[in-house]
Amino acid sequence: MTLLNYWHFIVFAILLVILIAGIYASLKQPDKKLRVPMVMSIVLIIILIGGFSVVVVDKYTKKVSLHRLEDKRLLSIEKIVYSGIVKNDGSFEIGKVTFEIKIVNKGHALGKVKGSNFYHPSGFLNFFSGASHIVDKPQTITKEFVVARNLKPGEAKAFRVYFSYPPYFKQVSHFSKLYAH
Repeated sequence: MTLLNYWHFIVFAILLVILIAGIYASLKQPDKKLRVPMVMSIVLIIILIGGFSVVVVDKYTKKVSLHRLEDKRLLSIEKIVYSGIVKNDGSFEIGKVTFEIKIVNKGHALGKVKGSNFYHPSGFLNFFSGASHIVDKPQTITKEFVVARNLKPGEAKAFRVYFSYPPYFKQVSHFSKLYAH
């Protein structure tokens, strides 16, 4: 679960005051037909603003960085291992840190891949062509892993993640991201 800090509660208090004032003003409306739509509109707007404000507060209060990222390919079991350290650089506790790794086959970027790697027949075409034996070979693989939970301010935690490495990848480019929740 996402940990809330005092900024979240300040935003929620402000939104609660706006909600109460909006409901009070809409109930003072002389036309009774407009009261319910006004209350519903105010509630929906407050919910929308509340959702955006949680994302904004999380973005500016929960900061995490990645250090010493290393990758090793284990040929014997056809897996790739990523290890590194995540550190909470912010002033507030982070509930969950997600590490996203994206590997792209460099042959894809350089144009050294056959056209059959890009064509993905649909089920309709498979029925008529009998091409059910064609294997899909994606040229980009994205994986997400939760690497830390309840990371206190200034705390760092080492991690190691494994996943299957496609044997048809020749050279790869690595792109990594961290998400603090």
